[in-house]
Amino acid sequence: MTIELELGTQPSGAGVRQASMSLRVYDAVRSAIVQLQLRPGHLLSEAELARQLGVSRQPVREAFIKLTEAGLVEVRPQRGTFVKLISIREVKNSRFLREAIELAVVRKAAEAVTSTDIAELRRLLAAQQVALKGRLEEFMQLDDEFHSTIAGLADCEHAWRHIVSLKAQLDRVRYLGFPDATPRPQVVDQHTKIVDALEQRDGDAASAMMHKHLNEIVPSLPHLAETHPDLFAAEG
Repeated sequence: MTIELELGTQPSGAGVRQASMSLRVYDAVRSAIVQLQLRPGHLLSEAELARQLGVSRQPVREAFIKLTEAGLVEVRPQRGTFVKLISIREVKNSRFLREAIELAVVRKAAEAVTSTDIAELRRLLAAQQVALKGRLEEFMQLDDEFHSTIAGLADCEHAWRHIVSLKAQLDRVRYLGFPDATPRPQVVDQHTKIVDALEQRDGDAASAMMHKHLNEIVPSLPHLAETHPDLFAAEG
């Protein structure tokens, strides 16, 4: 499988270029894992990924370290480096933490939201409507943009960065579960109700809908694990 990596213009300075390259490789491999292009249990080859990405092995090696810290990759002694199997326990923990943060964020957003903010959120809803029949990757990007925009208007950008750092396991299940667990039109409908509540500055209603929205995937976890036993870790 080939991973596409947009290198763009490199910053000046050898050290900066190396750090930037490592981050770009990390982002590319992380996206491939989250989107299930590199599936759980897949044996990762440092040399092969370096060849596919057109980089040296050093940034790939550094990316593997970060991916291990993120819980997406594991090193098995004498066997190699593998994409980590999905853990239902870790998915539930990630969802719990995300919900705790986002419910506080959306309540704060309800207090600070302006008409300009609502217009931007409505624009994102319109883009999501267009993306309903498009590629899942595009729809998921718009979904993240919606949530990050709410964090931004609440002046909680750091909270969103923290959510991004912990939700990789949850995102893998989201990709695996679409469209059965949460049909895209249902996602857009829930987003719309969140915006409607924000426009009314109703923090309780916005929080209640966000809670419902973030819990959609939980009931489908046992079925997904049963349907794809090779992708999930055995847990007692």
